[in-house]
Amino acid sequence: MSFELAGFLLTVGVISLSGVLMPGPVLVAAIAKGSENKHAGAWIALGHLIVEVPLILLIAAGFHYVFTDPWVKGGIGIVGGIILLIMGIQMFKMRGDKEVVEKAIPGHPLIAGMITTAGNPYFILWWATIGASLTSLALGFGAFGLLAFIVVHESCDLGWDYFVSYSVYSSKELWEARYHKLVFGFCGILLIAFGIYFVLSPIL
Repeated sequence: MSFELAGFLLTVGVISLSGVLMPGPVLVAAIAKGSENKHAGAWIALGHLIVEVPLILLIAAGFHYVFTDPWVKGGIGIVGGIILLIMGIQMFKMRGDKEVVEKAIPGHPLIAGMITTAGNPYFILWWATIGASLTSLALGFGAFGLLAFIVVHESCDLGWDYFVSYSVYSSKELWEARYHKLVFGFCGILLIAFGIYFVLSPIL
C-alpha cells in the first residue's frame, strides 16, 4: 500500500467517524435494539451496508447527480420521515412497556438498519456531496482503492454501532423502571423530531 493511499484511508476514517458519531435514526435503532441483543449493532451496521454499498457503486459509476435532484430528496424525506414518525410515536407511547422495542421497531435489527438508513434523506445528501468526493478520490487508486475505501468506511459504522448496542445491553440490568422510561422516551422523541424534520425538509 502506498503512502498516498494510506493517507487517504486515514482521512476517510476521520471523516467517516465524524459522520457516524452524529446522532441520527441509526443511532436510535442501535440503542433500542441493543436493549434486546448485544450483537444488534453488528446487524444494524450490516443493514446500513446493504443500502450504502450499492449507493457508493452508483456514485462510482457517475450517477451521483440523481441524488441531488430535489424530487428524489423530497420523496425520500417524506416517506422516510413518515416511517420514523410512526416508530417514534409508538416508542414514546409505550416507553414504560418492556416490549417497547419490538412493538415500536418490529423485526430483525438488520431490517431496522436498512429502514433507518434508507429513510434518512441526509444520508443520501452526504453521499451526493462529501461521499461523492471521497469516492472520486478512491477511484484514483483503482478498484483496490475503492474497495479499501468501502472497507474503512463500513468498519467505522460497524465499530460504533456495535459499541453502542453492546454497551446498552451490558448496562440494562442496572436500569430502574424510570430509567427505562427515560431512555425510550428520549429515543421516541428523537425519532419523532427526525421524522418531522425529514417530512418538512423539502419545503424548508
